Amino acid sequence: MMRFAPGGKKEDTLDQAIRERLGSRSIVLVGMPGCGKSAIGRRLAPRLDLPFVDADEEIERAAGKSIKEIFADHGEAYFRDGERRVIARLLASGPQVLATGGGALMAEETRENIRRAGLSVWVKADVAVLVRRVSKRSNRPLFEGRDPDVVMQELMRVRYPLFAAADIVVQSRDVPHDVIVGEIMQALAAKLGITEARTDAEKAP
Repeated sequence: MMRFAPGGKKEDTLDQAIRERLGSRSIVLVGMPGCGKSAIGRRLAPRLDLPFVDADEEIERAAGKSIKEIFADHGEAYFRDGERRVIARLLASGPQVLATGGGALMAEETRENIRRAGLSVWVKADVAVLVRRVSKRSNRPLFEGRDPDVVMQELMRVRYPLFAAADIVVQSRDVPHDVIVGEIMQALAAKLGITEARTDAEKAP
């Protein structure tokens, strides 16, 4: 049962209860390019008093070059192998909020590692939102020189069945990221079986 410290906030108590119930597991954000995993993750992590880790940034750090350069120099297969190894290392390092790349779940090993060491959250978004967002950036090699709407539809056909197995699904849309974070927190509480207790003041008629 959730307990309220004197003068404490319901929100703070919920955050603490979720963090405690997670134990050593990580929160793993999955979803298509442009869905907002990193932006949401950076706001979610402080709520849970956990570090935030962006898998793409870790891959770039390990390789000493950008993802675009990795694709250009070595190809997608090389990148995916490095992605698989980096995510395995990160998940073994303890609890965190981890934002993964859009294609990370293509590796069966990664899917199994997430099931074993984390709770997965599919940050889902409408195709129009995704296309608009990825069109604003030039660092996504899968979209380079191609119609982003066509590429997105192709990727969705392959990846959506994998994302659909996530523990939690939230809808990313054009609202403040903190709104999405709040929805994730409520979904986590429900998934972890946390029931909000009411203060004496709230119970009074």
